[in-house]
Amino acid sequence: MLTSSHALARTGLDAAALKPAECDVQRAHDLPFETITIDYEGREHLPDEAVLRELAAAKNVLMTVPIRADGFDPLGDDSLFDRLPEGVGTVFVAGHAAYLDDEEKRRAVAPRLGAALERSPDAWVGTEGIERIATATGATQFELLSRSTDRDVRALRSAGFEGTVAVYAPTVLTDDEDTILDSVGAYVSRRRPVARALPDDASTDASADGRARRVLSAASRDFALVGTEREVGERVEELKTAGADLVVGYPARGLDSFLGR
Repeated sequence: MLTSSHALARTGLDAAALKPAECDVQRAHDLPFETITIDYEGREHLPDEAVLRELAAAKNVLMTVPIRADGFDPLGDDSLFDRLPEGVGTVFVAGHAAYLDDEEKRRAVAPRLGAALERSPDAWVGTEGIERIATATGATQFELLSRSTDRDVRALRSAGFEGTVAVYAPTVLTDDEDTILDSVGAYVSRRRPVARALPDDASTDASADGRARRVLSAASRDFALVGTEREVGERVEELKTAGADLVVGYPARGLDSFLGR
């Protein structure tokens, strides 16, 4: 199933997340979203300054910044900050282990997050793995969708958190189960409760069968946004009813799936 800008609008998504190792981020100009986030996938994939400046002239652009990584460490080597033009916002994260060396992984997050927010007080904060620290900052919370997101966001609001809450989710705009599993099966299989439930050595794509397929199919609904535009729109509305302000979709089938190509 292909989608169009009109159909994409029916999902209720507020923004798209792009991975520069997978696509030309300049194609964000074609998306019907004001806000675009760009994931960090290693310094070799950091978009050129000119590309970011051009995007920021037309969109609200935020770059994910791993505060423990050399080049973005506000308490050490921060040389890569100069690659982010004025007008490009930031999402401060602890950093995915795949993009950190052993020394970087050992660096303390809390003092670096504090220093980073002093530098960019309007930044968002990715909560994955540092939920308490992130909440304490009062900054925009960038939550990774999970089966507990609705409950967690309601709890935040009940506790008096008045800041912005954004939810990030891999998004697959189709109800074809094989396509869903090929797109997000491997991703959801890495989430801890899913990994525990999967049989040993199970396939994690459309070839999965039996218990593995049932686990992956259920997990795809817990940890990603999947289904028709209407079904995704209903799930997005549930998240916003729970207290989320923004929902950011990562096109797990590729950017063309968001552009109707």
